[in-house]
Amino acid sequence: MNQPAITPKWRKSSHSNGTGGECVEVADLQSMVGVRDSKQPRRPHISVRHSAWTRFVASL
Repeated sequence: MNQPAITPKWRKSSHSNGTGGECVEVADLQSMVGVRDSKQPRRPHISVRHSAWTRFVASL
């Protein structure tokens, strides 16, 4: 049985000011975290494991 497609809820950093600065957006994609360029949201995104994303954020 096929699962219905889930529309990801993309989130942007609270530090993003909307004036054209560079920013990424992230979304929970169930088993992965999606990461994309906020200036080009229709372009493909990358997907990383939750554990990798958690380690990345913790290192900032």
